[in-house]
Amino acid sequence: MILIFHILVALSSLGYTGYVFFSPSKGKLHIAYTLVVLTVISGTFLIVTKPAHMTQTCEEGLAYLAIVAYGIVAARHKLKLAEQLKI
Repeated sequence: MILIFHILVALSSLGYTGYVFFSPSKGKLHIAYTLVVLTVISGTFLIVTKPAHMTQTCEEGLAYLAIVAYGIVAARHKLKLAEQLKI
């Protein structure tokens, strides 16, 4: 059950980060952060309970974090530029 939750949250996080990239706002960024934290927590729980494939799992987790972090940083940058243009 936790594996299904983890996969759904991770996929939702990727999709939502893409959405936030194209339409950034502070509230949307907070939701994206929450999805990332939920993914990391559930992934950590899975590693602790089933450590057999830890290396592969960590590589996939780092790739996920790199993609999502890039999207969030880019969205924050776009939001900051938009706020500067409004002033």
